[in-house]
Amino acid sequence: MKNLTRSLVAVATALVVAASVVAVTDAPAWAAGSVSVTGPSGSASVDADYATEVTVSGSGFQSIPNGFGGIYVLFGWVDDAGGGSWRPSAGGVVGEDYRYVPDAESAENNGYQRFLAFPGSQTESSANGTLGADGSWSIGMVIPGAVFESQDREGRVSEVDCRRVTCGIITIGAHGVKNANNETFTPLSFQAAAPAESTPAESAPAGSAPVAAGAVRVGVEAGSVVAGSSIVFTGQGFTPGEQIVAALDGGLTAVGPLTAGTQGEVAAALPVPRDIRDGTHLITLRGAGSGGVAEAEVSVTGGTSATAAETTPVVPTWAIVVLLACIVLSMALVVTSVITALVRARARRRARRAARVAPAGASAPPAGSGAPAASPTEPLPLSAGAPR
Repeated sequence: MKNLTRSLVAVATALVVAASVVAVTDAPAWAAGSVSVTGPSGSASVDADYATEVTVSGSGFQSIPNGFGGIYVLFGWVDDAGGGSWRPSAGGVVGEDYRYVPDAESAENNGYQRFLAFPGSQTESSANGTLGADGSWSIGMVIPGAVFESQDREGRVSEVDCRRVTCGIITIGAHGVKNANNETFTPLSFQAAAPAESTPAESAPAGSAPVAAGAVRVGVEAGSVVAGSSIVFTGQGFTPGEQIVAALDGGLTAVGPLTAGTQGEVAAALPVPRDIRDGTHLITLRGAGSGGVAEAEVSVTGGTSATAAETTPVVPTWAIVVLLACIVLSMALVVTSVITALVRARARRRARRAARVAPAGASAPPAGSGAPAASPTEPLPLSAGAPR
């Protein structure tokens, strides 16, 4: 009996151990998905100084039909690339354990950040792509260079230099959903561009810091903004330490001078007036030392200038006719007054001439007497009794 009991205990113990091994073996890894990056050279290598377009592909991700959210595909830095403590599902905090290049969370952005929706999700219309039913996907992205700026939850801005820390492609759950199966990090390598050869005629004079054509550039956080808000922008390729001024439409609003960082980068926000017209506007960054100029177009909506112009009152036709009639009448009255004055002046002149023709001492008969005036040549009548 004791031997049978011992045998049953041994068998039970073996089954428990075997089940534990199977459970551990079959348990999925914290990141089942895998990501590959293909740059212009066909590898996961990008330019350290200039923006590089790459193709990012994923497989093995958890795809949830009609599920809320999806995944974010970001370019940034993590503090624990090997251990995975940076992951949001493991308590990682953005700005502390990982950082990424900010971009608009919409289908139209600068390409630094991508959003992939689950198939059939309500947010599919605003996504840059959709995960396949098998968890695979592929999308294009833009790597801005080895140096970028990001913000933490308190809005503090800090610079990340990917030549000193490990940067790459980060995938996390979208819209605040924490899913360890869709959290991955794929490192990228950065290569500095080879210096371009120049002829003596193209060489800059001593003491100057020439900027190659197309070297300076500006990127905006969103391609469309609302009047009264701000345009968040970043600039790259300027001379380190030089003063930079950013302006909207050549000086409608401006910010600066800003000081370029050690890698020639700058970032700020440019205010947009509330009464700006709707449409496309131009943001310009100009370096005071290098003379480098970078431009980008931004669409503005919600302006009031266009509306005010459309609602300007128009003078009706009848009012114009009445005004012209009044002017003509006034001119007629002036002419009549002038003519009347001339006629009266002529009459007075005639009266004066007639008065000069009459003999001196002659007096006109009293008014209303009815007696005719005596002629100067007619003899006076004799009085009665007077000798003839």
